[in-house]
Amino acid sequence: MSCPDCFRGAALSGEPKGTISDVNGAYLASRPSSSRAVVLLSDIFGLDLPNPKLQADFFSEQLGCDVWVPNMFNGNAPVRPEQMRMPERAGQRFSLWDWIKIIWVALPTLPAIYRNRASFIDKLKSTKKYDKIGAVGYCFGGATAIKFGATGLFDTIVVCHPAKFSMDELKAIKVPSSWVCAEDDMIFGHDFRLKAEAAMAGRKDGVAYEFRDYKGTTHGFAARPNTDYPEVKEAYEDTLQQTVEWFKKTLTSSS
Repeated sequence: MSCPDCFRGAALSGEPKGTISDVNGAYLASRPSSSRAVVLLSDIFGLDLPNPKLQADFFSEQLGCDVWVPNMFNGNAPVRPEQMRMPERAGQRFSLWDWIKIIWVALPTLPAIYRNRASFIDKLKSTKKYDKIGAVGYCFGGATAIKFGATGLFDTIVVCHPAKFSMDELKAIKVPSSWVCAEDDMIFGHDFRLKAEAAMAGRKDGVAYEFRDYKGTTHGFAARPNTDYPEVKEAYEDTLQQTVEWFKKTLTSSS
């Protein structure tokens, strides 16, 4: 359920503008009279990093809707920000010792990954009467978005370099999906990515989808980019626009 790249990355600069809500302690970037919403499903750093909050602020402003970031780990994220490693360009490999350190840190807290997710969505739907809700998920959150894509809880999803999932879970998705794909991803590797797109293309139900690849990137770049690398900075900014355009087309448009 984890990989070395999940533990690499950088904190984005900036000051979040939203608030911690009374809905399961989720972060909320709100817009007045929003009838539609986006749920941002974070990676394993959760709300301990500013990144998902800053992304929520950006999406809320660009889309003119509420954006929620669930507190999926109840304040006990599997990895602390101080345990991050700065990312390298595509092609880096981790040693056996790196794997051992990651397992040692993450294993005791991995069960927390699955807490608070469905309960948050249920509470959100029962207390907020949105017309439509979309989800964008990163790493572990990406795998969660895939699972929820089969449930009808969301109307559209964006999946960014997801954690491990099965082909059956992909085939069960019944809402429009947009995929952000890293060049070098030890979980959602190139061969699996091609099979995933072929599976979507072979469906007969006409559910919309798209896959976009980003050169020079590794797993995690859309959540924790090291913007000191020009190609990573450009790719990260492009993923933000990909997400905005997808939601404009499938979530916030009047059609």
